[in-house]
Amino acid sequence: MSPAAPPRPDRILVEHIRNGQWLKVSAVCERTGLEAAATGPAREPAAVERLAVAKLRKLIESAG
Repeated sequence: MSPAAPPRPDRILVEHIRNGQWLKVSAVCERTGLEAAATGPAREPAAVERLAVAKLRKLIESAG
């Protein structure tokens, strides 16, 4: 028997919306349609995106 292939990671779509000094990042799981968002300073887009994606992954895990 061959070992089972690891599950494919979900594709995550990310949207950045800037409003002045603030940035809202929405992350959506393409497979489940679940969405999570994070807001933070526009000067730290990578950090805000990491937070949104982390929130989405936790949401996906809890949904089962």
